[in-house]
Amino acid sequence: MTGEVSFIEFGGTDAMAARSFYGKLFGWSFEPGPGGDGYAIDGVGVPAGVHGGDAGASPYVFFRVEDLDAAVAAVVRLGGTVEDLPGGDDEATAAIFGEFRLCRDDQGSPFGLHRPPRH
Repeated sequence: MTGEVSFIEFGGTDAMAARSFYGKLFGWSFEPGPGGDGYAIDGVGVPAGVHGGDAGASPYVFFRVEDLDAAVAAVVRLGGTVEDLPGGDDEATAAIFGEFRLCRDDQGSPFGLHRPPRH
């Protein structure tokens, strides 16, 4: 369904340290994720991951969209901004995890768009 929470991402300076922290805190298990510096979190109910190179990041909440291009155009038309995620749109990554865009609404609040993989 469009607009439902479809992915949550936790950023930190070091992906391995984030993996260790959340793994110990919640008992989560991980598998390699996209970009070589990230991990997918197993068994949390909503697809989720951790990544490095993002000091002081707040958790990113991504909302499901079926047509990523149309949703990106709507964000811009409504006064928001959109940026690509580095290294996240190659075909292999998109086939496993889907496609993502980081956005800010017209007041600067961050959120994300996610088109899940087409299985």
